[in-house]
Amino acid sequence: MTDLFHDALARVLVHEGGKVDHPDDPGGRTNKGITQRVYNGWRSRNSLPVRDVYQIADNEVEAIYRFQYWEPIKGDALPVGVGYVVFDGAVNSGPKQSVKWLQRALADPEVAVDGMLGAVTLSKVKANTDNDKLIAAICARRMVFLQALKTWKTFGKGWTRRVSDVKKTGQAWAMGTVGPEIEYIPGAERKGAIDDAKAAPPKAPGDLGMGGAGGVAMSGAALNDQIHDSLGPIASISWIANLLPWVIGIAVVVAVGAALYRGWAKRRADALADALDGEVA
Repeated sequence: MTDLFHDALARVLVHEGGKVDHPDDPGGRTNKGITQRVYNGWRSRNSLPVRDVYQIADNEVEAIYRFQYWEPIKGDALPVGVGYVVFDGAVNSGPKQSVKWLQRALADPEVAVDGMLGAVTLSKVKANTDNDKLIAAICARRMVFLQALKTWKTFGKGWTRRVSDVKKTGQAWAMGTVGPEIEYIPGAERKGAIDDAKAAPPKAPGDLGMGGAGGVAMSGAALNDQIHDSLGPIASISWIANLLPWVIGIAVVVAVGAALYRGWAKRRADALADALDGEVA
């Protein structure tokens, strides 16, 4: 492992494949893992005219991967294997998100999950004594994130195989071995973007139901008393009196249903926020 960047890039390029332009891929028109938007930015910053990413040169591919993905995640400073795993994640979902998976995997209260690979995060990584376990935890966090995307149903199978390959290779490198051969997996090159996160379920139906029923905390007896007080003398009219138990029963069912929905919605929202590291409420 004398040249970590080129060894890691060779693996990444296998997974990224060649020219793709899938309508459901948030990355859009892509070549060798470089999207048209990223290529446009690179050409503009270097005072070069914008052109089709399908015309990208090999030296541009290497330069973009080094300066926009490898250096932001400090690949040369990370342990062998760990750097490759974080690098592959950065290419697929962005450096900030991949660094967050590393920070979450460290499970250290002194490490802020901010997507910035600073001195504290780096020192904790270097102090870690089990990179095999760390790599497994990074990949697990990555899978939780990908499953929280709307594009999971389309690209989940390919992403799952890719992350599995990345994990095996990273752990092999951490142990000083070469690792398994990897192959291009159709669909695995699709970008796993935070912009495609699933939306949290709305709380409004639960709020409306609980409000309309007077709140689930109110007992049937209390609700009965409140309705009688509201209706006054007409509550004693026989047909109204006969109807009230049904009204109260329906109100209680609505309240219970609303409370159950609200609890489910909160659990879903909390799980989504955890999967996306708080990026989406």
